[in-house]
Amino acid sequence: MRKVFISLVWVITMALGGVASAQENPVVVELYTSQGCSSCPPADEMLRDLAGRDGVIALALHVDYWDYIGWADSFADPAYTARQQRYGVAAGLRTIYTPQFIIGGQDHVVGAKAMDVADAIRTQAARPSGVTLQISRNGDLLQIAGQARTRAPMVVQVVRYTPQESVTIERGENAGHRFVYANIVNDWRAVGEWDGGEPLDMQANVAGTAPIVVIVQERGPGRILAAAELR
Repeated sequence: MRKVFISLVWVITMALGGVASAQENPVVVELYTSQGCSSCPPADEMLRDLAGRDGVIALALHVDYWDYIGWADSFADPAYTARQQRYGVAAGLRTIYTPQFIIGGQDHVVGAKAMDVADAIRTQAARPSGVTLQISRNGDLLQIAGQARTRAPMVVQVVRYTPQESVTIERGENAGHRFVYANIVNDWRAVGEWDGGEPLDMQANVAGTAPIVVIVQERGPGRILAAAELR
């Protein structure tokens, strides 16, 4: 299994060599995963690699619908299952799966398909959105500012995550294995709406030292138009 991990990481490393590190709007990569899913570890490893790359904001959302098969995911939240379901409805899908990558709120990749993920990241990185975003923090107060060239209904979201944690799986399909997970989302909340008609100027309360990601996304959920991160 470890050889598979190394191969996938190498593929995505080579494929993303041309993505600009100084990108104004980084590409958001969401991975829907579960500790109890036997096909998820290669995708989890890919996300760990993406988490260290410039131009990408990699986020792991652990779902709860595999908990019944013998191991309850310690990071799972039904809100993340619901988010994945909304993506599925928006895309006209009949069911949802793990592992699933959603890139830029638009491109869906089921499974640990490194080239497909890399291609989707490159495609999203090359697409101008017309939205710019700046964030700053003063203590527990987060300042969010933005500009948009066109008007559209958008949702402003604040995400917090744990950079890394290891877990020993004691039961279920992955029993006996210890995995290291990266960028584990532990809070995802909408803090406002914006139509782009006026500059975005809002504040949100934040606490603690966990990294902060702000995402501006079309309703739906649809395309992610802008993102910014404070680590």
